[in-house]
Amino acid sequence: MKASNYRLQFITHHTDRYSYIDSARIALEGGCRWVQLRMKDADEVQMAETAIIVQRMCREYGATFIIDDNVALAKRIGADGVHLGKDDMPIAEARRVLGEGAIIGGTVNSFNDVLRHLQGAAPDYFGCGPYRYTSTKRNLAPILGSEGYRAIIGQMRKHDIHIPIVAIGGITKADIPAIMACGMSGIALSGSILNAQDPVAETQEVLTALKTTTY
Repeated sequence: MKASNYRLQFITHHTDRYSYIDSARIALEGGCRWVQLRMKDADEVQMAETAIIVQRMCREYGATFIIDDNVALAKRIGADGVHLGKDDMPIAEARRVLGEGAIIGGTVNSFNDVLRHLQGAAPDYFGCGPYRYTSTKRNLAPILGSEGYRAIIGQMRKHDIHIPIVAIGGITKADIPAIMACGMSGIALSGSILNAQDPVAETQEVLTALKTTTY
């Protein structure tokens, strides 16, 4: 898992203007090389059909393709991996299904969540949030902000845990310096890109901001 890939993760979403497939294409055209397909309201057939298309697009761009929650679908189509929420399949079980070569991420909202994940098989990365309120996520966990991120990172370092941790939830381009200063490995975006006047240009600008922000 290359740092240059997970430094910006794009989470698919749909709006009045863009479909899930459109959103993935926008991110890829803007230079993002990590796409997570999240389709909370889709049935199995729609999700599978969309996943095959988005996976093909990701391969054309040399991008990592991750499926949210659905381990069986990731196994069936040979996705690069899955992202698992706190109430989804345990990471150890997903690892048994997908094998050692798969990328598996786990959602955390606290240091206790980090420890809980590590009781089984360690994930390849953590998705940590929300940074602030976001309308693209239902059943939102407590807002963390920069203070929450610093606390979690500090505890991880204290316990010698060196798993990449990616910020997610209501993040905008302007937040990048403050978030990366907390010690985060990268960010995950959705709405802030799709709601921009020029989403492709916004993706490019986010990547530039991440490249030029070092701590």
